[in-house]
Amino acid sequence: MKYVTEYRDAELVRGVIDEIANTVTRDWTLMEICGGQTHAIVRHGIDQLLPDEIELVHGPGCPVCVTPLEQIDRALAIAAKPDVIFCSYGDMLRVPGSVDDLFSIRANGGDVRVIYSPLDAVNIAKENPDKEVVFFAIGFETTAPANVMSVLSAEMMGLKNYSIIVSHVRVPPALHVILGSPHNRVQGFLLAGHVCAVMGYWEYPEIAKQYDIPMAITGFEPLDIVQGILANVKQLEAGRVDIENSYPRAVTFDGNKAAQKAIEKVFRECDRKWRGIGTIPMSGWELRLEYDAFNAEKRFDVGEIKTDESPLCIAGEILQGLKKPNDCSAFGKECTPENPLGATMVSTEGACAAYYKYGRG
Repeated sequence: MKYVTEYRDAELVRGVIDEIANTVTRDWTLMEICGGQTHAIVRHGIDQLLPDEIELVHGPGCPVCVTPLEQIDRALAIAAKPDVIFCSYGDMLRVPGSVDDLFSIRANGGDVRVIYSPLDAVNIAKENPDKEVVFFAIGFETTAPANVMSVLSAEMMGLKNYSIIVSHVRVPPALHVILGSPHNRVQGFLLAGHVCAVMGYWEYPEIAKQYDIPMAITGFEPLDIVQGILANVKQLEAGRVDIENSYPRAVTFDGNKAAQKAIEKVFRECDRKWRGIGTIPMSGWELRLEYDAFNAEKRFDVGEIKTDESPLCIAGEILQGLKKPNDCSAFGKECTPENPLGATMVSTEGACAAYYKYGRG
């Protein structure tokens, strides 16, 4: 299969790893931003094949994992209301709120549906004019175009029964938090290729220069990832700081201008709370005032939201690359995919889920 099998070629991957081993002369700590990359790294054992000098830590690029508990509890309250059809991606159903999750709401009679595209939710709204259809619009820059298109499509179709709960976050502000922390250990970044495919990478050179840290844009197959690691190592060993595009088949400097224009039309930047990390200024998107009619948070009054996080969960430290899942005393014990204490154990991009699934306890 073109653009898949050739990027999983074991001989090619081993050749790049050998080049990394022949280049590195000291210890370096790199962070992959995306949870999809985390799962690929652990699934293929890339972290175990690298020379001992290279340590990979895991970043906050799991959209499900960083969705704040308040927003999840708000979604649960809306999903439990009569005459509401609540639509979500599948990996949100097991994410724990303070008390319940979406599976529990559905088991208790709520109409909770798994969809594969925001436009599926729009079609459900069209087919059910007597119901309020709400879509849980989470994600990084990658999913924003499809989510805003659902709003624009609903507007064009004149649907009055469609709304979204927005919990969108952006990568660049999160990098500032990680790199500006006095506890930061990261010396190089693997940037998420799908984010950059949408937004380009014009925002990153200034960040790299400000913190004197190299970055490489990578894809999600083994060869993509090790090439990104090699690009970082070469820069670090040479004392050079740059942004290298190791994913040119999908990413350009400017990104997808049409997608950016659609995002700008529907969304505006806002402060956003990240689960386990806290509020990061101007790190998210929210609906513009002219699209308030599609804002589920304003359409439904759910009262005061009081949250209750597990004191055992260290997901915030994991998402900042300060600790790894197997550093958690609850990992695989009190916290399992069947009984998760935090989103990182159940999300398909969560680091804890990757460690559990592939036996890194």
